[in-house]
Amino acid sequence: MIPSTAPPFAMTRWVAQTRQNYVSVTPYNYTDTKIHGFQGTHQPAIWMGESGQAIVTPGAGKVQSIFEHRGMPFSHADETSTASYYSVVMEAVEGGKIYAEQSATSRVGHLRFTFENTRTPYVLVEATRASVLGSDDPTNVTYPHGSIHIDPVHREITGRNPERQDFIIGPNPAPSFAGYFCARFDVPFEGFGVAQNGTVKEHAADGSGALLSGFARFAPGTKRVNVRIGVSFISVDQARKNLDKEIPDGTTLEETAEKTRSAWAEKLDRVKVEGASQEESEIFYTGIFHTLQYPYEQDEDGHYYSGYDDKVHEGVSYTGYSIWDTFRAEWAWQILLAPERINGMVQSMLQDYVEGGWLPMWKNIVETNIMVGTHADSLVAEAVAKGFKGFDLETAYAAVHKDATVPPEDDWTISYFDREQCMLNMDGLLRIFIPKLHLVLWTMHVYDDYAVSVLASALGKDADAAFFRARAFSAPFTIFNNATGFMEARNANGSWAGQDAGWTEGDMWAYTFDVVHDVPALIARRGGNKSFVEFLDEHFNGGHNDHTNEPSHHIPYFYSLAGAASKSQERIREIAKGNYNNSVNGLSGNEDCGQMSAWYVFSALGFYPVDPVSTEYVIGTPFFDKVTIDLPNAPRPLVITSPGASSKPYIKSVTVNGRKLSTPILTHADIASGGQIHFEMAAEPQTWSSSTLAGGQEAQRYEHVEL
Repeated sequence: MIPSTAPPFAMTRWVAQTRQNYVSVTPYNYTDTKIHGFQGTHQPAIWMGESGQAIVTPGAGKVQSIFEHRGMPFSHADETSTASYYSVVMEAVEGGKIYAEQSATSRVGHLRFTFENTRTPYVLVEATRASVLGSDDPTNVTYPHGSIHIDPVHREITGRNPERQDFIIGPNPAPSFAGYFCARFDVPFEGFGVAQNGTVKEHAADGSGALLSGFARFAPGTKRVNVRIGVSFISVDQARKNLDKEIPDGTTLEETAEKTRSAWAEKLDRVKVEGASQEESEIFYTGIFHTLQYPYEQDEDGHYYSGYDDKVHEGVSYTGYSIWDTFRAEWAWQILLAPERINGMVQSMLQDYVEGGWLPMWKNIVETNIMVGTHADSLVAEAVAKGFKGFDLETAYAAVHKDATVPPEDDWTISYFDREQCMLNMDGLLRIFIPKLHLVLWTMHVYDDYAVSVLASALGKDADAAFFRARAFSAPFTIFNNATGFMEARNANGSWAGQDAGWTEGDMWAYTFDVVHDVPALIARRGGNKSFVEFLDEHFNGGHNDHTNEPSHHIPYFYSLAGAASKSQERIREIAKGNYNNSVNGLSGNEDCGQMSAWYVFSALGFYPVDPVSTEYVIGTPFFDKVTIDLPNAPRPLVITSPGASSKPYIKSVTVNGRKLSTPILTHADIASGGQIHFEMAAEPQTWSSSTLAGGQEAQRYEHVEL
């Protein structure tokens, strides 16, 4: 993730802009040597596009509106970067230095520029730029047409930016979408104007079109300028309201930074770690920071713009989902540490269903159809299974039921690919046609059918629950090739399609292990516990485990479910050491909106939601001597003790509130209600939950908790 300043789940994150961002390119890169401005970004992940951003650039002398001309050299030695405050010293284009500082609330950026030995200072606010479409050709651009207005009396620059790079992958056009902004300054304007495609028009108060910026000049000798810039997806007036509400006139940058720091402290200070090294502590807390950024707020003052029906509605709304990633562990972590958000996030997904026809898969302002499966079903079912019901349950069930029973448009004839332009409803993967049902299934994603069955059971829809549960438990093995021992796609005529066909961000190794809701059946297919453990060994020893991508995240925990817990403990420690550090390259792969960090956070605590809808967690190996978590909804803190864990990776015994565990399973109630979890650690492999290593053969079936 980029080093941005913003509170948890903020609508807009502010970041120093070192390059133009688009799909596969973020606005800040540590290897760059120049800063071109400060950007209020809505790009939720490196592989998604920007939407309605605002950019503020200080300068001195001749106004430089062209990106390549306004870059100012800087050194990382002159940077300070925290979640609530950022500062940097830059070399001004025409000499002298500009000291820039920034903080932000959810919908307002707060910047302060100090000019040292410079010519006439100015601040430029960019409305529109050339928008790069896709990641393979930076010359493939469009030129969004926006507007700018300068009001020197009120010291404001306002405007509209309709850029939405992901419009090419549809299907929802969001025709009226725009990012609106209202920038207010604390210093009178000495002059002002509009810059368009590098041409400066002095004293012009209005402009429209492409490659458009507005600027305000300040009197020679001006040392310091504060600018607060409210942003909105609704209107300029709403952007101004957001500014007045979140950072009203008279607020200092220090006060804004302290407000945002307090918002992060409210979460991070709930977790206290003992026995971690400095690096481990930084990885762990940075991980928590990453898990509390997405999805981000889309509503403003009780209203939100919906790109599905192109209207403004009342209510709460979130966007920037990456559900194919985050359903695995990040959602479970947010349920524990940010429960006050869960009902609103589910309600937001239901509004997307009502207004757009489907629950989101990868929403970036509107649905983009990136990735496969309908894992919002898992999010909704998990929330209900864990006690959240502050939304319309019947609408929730109607939404997940549609996901499970209505195929994408032309799914039988159209093959969708990642980021394909003009997609229709959903992606398909490993299709298997079942004439009796007249349905198309995403065979390896029938975990979502399992989620639907859990929700149906919770709502007393017993017949539906039985139907979807049966389908969830049978469908995966229709593509299990007994001859090879791997999952494999089938052609329409039922023949095998080949071991390399049909996969999305994975291969036959990753997806053969992708039956998290019925691990005992998978173990049985592979010949029992001993054979399954050998298969896991082959997977890891052969270099097939790719922790940089999510389909592999649960796999090391499968050892525990096959009676070889000590091997889980070894693999988890290896993965943590090999894929996480506290450098600028601290993750081995994309953060994926927090899922990479969620894996580390849960693993460090000693358990992981392999099957999140089940409300069970599989025990791995805790990393630290002691972790105390003040869970918001718990009557008492959760205290996890594991003395000597840093040098003793193996578990000798586990007790929960004094009750000894014989199997490697914790329930949500064990965790969410607080209390004591105690791990007795050892330096050598132990027999606890490791009967297979002593010759045991049969898989133990751990029953799921059903409502």
